[in-house]
Amino acid sequence: MKELTFGTLIAVFEEIFGRGLFWIMVALAALVTLAYLYVLIRDRAVSMRKFLWAQLSMPFGAILAVIFVQRMTHSGLRDIGGPIDVIVLLGVAVLGAVGGAILVYTLQSLLRPPRPRQNP
Repeated sequence: MKELTFGTLIAVFEEIFGRGLFWIMVALAALVTLAYLYVLIRDRAVSMRKFLWAQLSMPFGAILAVIFVQRMTHSGLRDIGGPIDVIVLLGVAVLGAVGGAILVYTLQSLLRPPRPRQNP
């Protein structure tokens, strides 16, 4: 692999997760992103309470993402071989944390929409 292209990355991810699971994950990520954008546009503001709960969920998203990737690759923490492995593992954790926070915020907003303001 002399060049790192977008097609190469897709092929690697399809190999790791399987073609079906990879594209299901892509579709779910796109769906959650669209739902998040819908919630932001609909509410026209960010709820700090929901945002706090979303931030508190970030460590769980990071841990679940790392565990998921390790299960899919049939590896564990003992298989970390060098600095690039640590960087990739941290990247997976960061993406899992951010994705978990977006998912939690979106679900909260969809399940409990804001109350309409009453004019006095």
